[in-house]
Amino acid sequence: MTEFDWFAKWAVYTPDKPAVHEYETARTFTYSQMNYMANRLSLYLKEELGLSKSNRVAVLAENCIEYAVLFGAAQKIGITLVPINYRLAQRELDFILQDCEPALLIYEDKFADKVFSDTITKSIPAKIELTTVSEKLKEYLSEDKQSANVSENISEDDAIFILYTSGTTAFPKGAIYTHKMLFWNSINTELRLNITSDDKSINCAPPFHTGSWNVLFTPFIHHGAYTILMKKFDADDELELMDKEEITLWWAVPTMLKMMTESERFNKTKMEKLRYIVVGGEALPLEVIKTWHDKGVPIRQGYGLTEVGPNVTSLNHEDATRKLGSIGTPNFYYKTKLVDEKGEEVIGEGQGELLLKGPNVTPGYWKNSEATKSSIKDGWFSTGDIVKRDDEGFLYVIDRIKNMYISGGENVYPAEVEHLLRLHAEISEVTIIGTADDKWGEVGKAFIVKEAGSKLSEDDVKEYCTGKLAKYKIPKYIVFLEAMPTNDAGKIDRKKLKELSK
Repeated sequence: MTEFDWFAKWAVYTPDKPAVHEYETARTFTYSQMNYMANRLSLYLKEELGLSKSNRVAVLAENCIEYAVLFGAAQKIGITLVPINYRLAQRELDFILQDCEPALLIYEDKFADKVFSDTITKSIPAKIELTTVSEKLKEYLSEDKQSANVSENISEDDAIFILYTSGTTAFPKGAIYTHKMLFWNSINTELRLNITSDDKSINCAPPFHTGSWNVLFTPFIHHGAYTILMKKFDADDELELMDKEEITLWWAVPTMLKMMTESERFNKTKMEKLRYIVVGGEALPLEVIKTWHDKGVPIRQGYGLTEVGPNVTSLNHEDATRKLGSIGTPNFYYKTKLVDEKGEEVIGEGQGELLLKGPNVTPGYWKNSEATKSSIKDGWFSTGDIVKRDDEGFLYVIDRIKNMYISGGENVYPAEVEHLLRLHAEISEVTIIGTADDKWGEVGKAFIVKEAGSKLSEDDVKEYCTGKLAKYKIPKYIVFLEAMPTNDAGKIDRKKLKELSK
């Protein structure tokens, strides 16, 4: 047993305590069962499929028990999980599979068409359907035997995940997430949120998000707590489970909270055990905060990045209205600083780009030394976010340097979408910005200058994107311009475009 093997530790301390429950199938497994299945699956991966430490295992599946057992195996034998975004278009999926070079691809049957529709997957040494893993787990539990813990010599700097983030360039980057990052993120989270072994939560975020794994789920495993896995968010089901399962702590994005307040179940749900809700992704409107506070449920807002943490800052729920819009203060084991345009540190009250340093910082991007060097200098990670610090030390995100916007909790980088649109023969110039949307928080608005003589329509642009981009990345609004507005430096003036979108 290694110090990274959390299921094994809790199998000793509280073997019969429920660890993970799958909502759709009602399957519940204890820490002892999760540990046993992870041990047996580790042997299968090593002995029958020939996997070894540092081999990448790409997974194309929704939240499920099998995914959690694979995480346990990763802590035991050092394989690296690569959660794949099943919402991606084929072009995007192919790039990631080619980039991460997996030794094994595990896929859910519903996504089989994505797996076998291109030649990329032919180069992957092994491919198995998720049901194969499911049958193995059933077989293991029917054995009713004890097994020695399987382990490899794992370093804290070894990768347990490669998490792909939508790129600020044409393609996504694979952020390397290490065992060390996993540990320190858990400690930071526990210190700010007071996680205990008695806590219960629901995880309905998609598993290709760092938030799904690392906001609460892995800290909960580390602390011997209990998690309900849901394949997708449903406001009514969430509210029902809050009372039925006596949920104590929950993480969500603003869109989820808004949908829940609009549900008929909202006023009927008591949520008496819920200490607070952790909110990330974007600022939560005051009226939504007040609605939940009136319900007796405090809101804790925070800030994070896939490459750092992800749990970087936290705003105490007692300050939710007093410090409206704030992301709070840095979590325990972080060094932070703000720097101005010249790279000089901003002392005290003021604003600048937020830089982060600590054991939570990624060692870099998979097979992308250029991106690593531009993001990490002397151990400091450049977030690309302009942040203001007030006289009490509370932080506020002012602007995203990289122009990213968040749609329904999904990060969208305009450069990626712009790259595709520029390939269209009838598009001369294109710039995309995020604009407010009642349902999704933000959606994309594309400003396009057509080639001379083009009769390109809004529907033509959206049809061109369909199948090439995930749906949430496709701009909701298309605006045709005679020319792009530019600033004194001759660069596209995004501020003017934002004014046009009001």
